[in-house]
Amino acid sequence: MERFFLLVLSGCLGVSRVTADSLSPPVNVTIKEVKANFAVVAWDIPEGDPVIGFAITQQKKDVRMLRFIQEVNTTTRTCALWDLEEETDYIVHVQSVSMSGTSPLSEPLRFRTPKEAETQASKNEVTMEEVGQATQLRAGELIIIVVVLIMWAGVIALFCRQYDIIKDNEPNNNKDKAKNSSECSTPEHPTGGLLRSKV
Repeated sequence: MERFFLLVLSGCLGVSRVTADSLSPPVNVTIKEVKANFAVVAWDIPEGDPVIGFAITQQKKDVRMLRFIQEVNTTTRTCALWDLEEETDYIVHVQSVSMSGTSPLSEPLRFRTPKEAETQASKNEVTMEEVGQATQLRAGELIIIVVVLIMWAGVIALFCRQYDIIKDNEPNNNKDKAKNSSECSTPEHPTGGLLRSKV
């Protein structure tokens, strides 16, 4: 990927560039993101154009100096504009680049950079939204934790109740076992009577 940057004074705008007759200019040129000193310009290319890159001219309104940015060997449809001045109007044109030259300029796109303070305020608004979402998330987590704790308390209470029932029944089982073992200790006659010794 090759990048070319060029600052040109208006008096030197006679830069010779080969224009490709068959190439259409980019369409739907828009600004995606604008900050005090930064912006992103985006565009679309008409279908079928053999585009290998793009060229952008960026100019301050009412100022005769412009910035020329050219990038080839790319399919990118966006470009970052940097080192902008806050509260300043800019005009941007985009051109398609092919092997035979460049397309005509796109329709001019005008935008204005905000104040640094406005950018900070918008960041703070986003932060407050994120805080609200985080609070909602934490509330949901707390509800889940409380429900799980209640379920565990119920399981433990049920276990203790069952354990008490088992414990209460255990002495009766021991008495029954003792009773059964004492009944079996007396030797019985096969006919059912007690054995008596002959005198």
